[in-house]
Amino acid sequence: MSNILECKNVTKVFGAKVALSGVTLNIPRGKIVGLLGPNASGKSTFIKLCNDLLTPTSGEILIDGNRPGIETKKIVSYLPERNYLNDWMKVADIIGLFRDFYSDFNEEKAYDMLRRLDINPKDKLKTMSKGTKEKVQLILVMSREAQLYMLDEPIGGVDPAARDYILDTILSNYNENATIIISTHLISDIEKILDEVVFIKEGKIVLTKTVDEIREETGKSVDSLFREVFKC
Repeated sequence: MSNILECKNVTKVFGAKVALSGVTLNIPRGKIVGLLGPNASGKSTFIKLCNDLLTPTSGEILIDGNRPGIETKKIVSYLPERNYLNDWMKVADIIGLFRDFYSDFNEEKAYDMLRRLDINPKDKLKTMSKGTKEKVQLILVMSREAQLYMLDEPIGGVDPAARDYILDTILSNYNENATIIISTHLISDIEKILDEVVFIKEGKIVLTKTVDEIREETGKSVDSLFREVFKC
């Protein structure tokens, strides 16, 4: 199986702070991967590097064989940790923007998800709660027929009751050949959908295993092992 994402000795330094240190990582196609670590461990920095929002201090990142840039943006669907949509816009206007900007955007899928969540496409974002805005943003990201989805804390800002729906939305709206990388510190909520996990601590990869390997080798759940490694 070929890798959709390859990182070779990637380091990112901000002044005196080392955000990532010597990260080497291969992510295969067709997997749901948890990028797991406490706050300030380097998760968001890594995702921003992969989306060409930051440049590595050293090392190399390849997505489908290309360095992050124009070509990779065509196949990567990115959900940032914070909302970036304009409050004054209607949901329907934003869908039109995504349709015009991304050739792989499935407008029909977006409207179907809005209907199932009972979100009116004529509503402006400024009239919505924080949780509803985040659902709209996730719908936009998952309505692309991307090869790689990178979701930065997709369930961090919503109430527990909405988390299962969001995870179901993620599972039911990507094809089996695509890869999803989910960054989070809420391990117990997403463990059930993960194929593989990457533990990151203080900018370094400390563990990379499949979920099955963790259970067979340690007899622990991913959440239990995470708490042990990070002393939560």
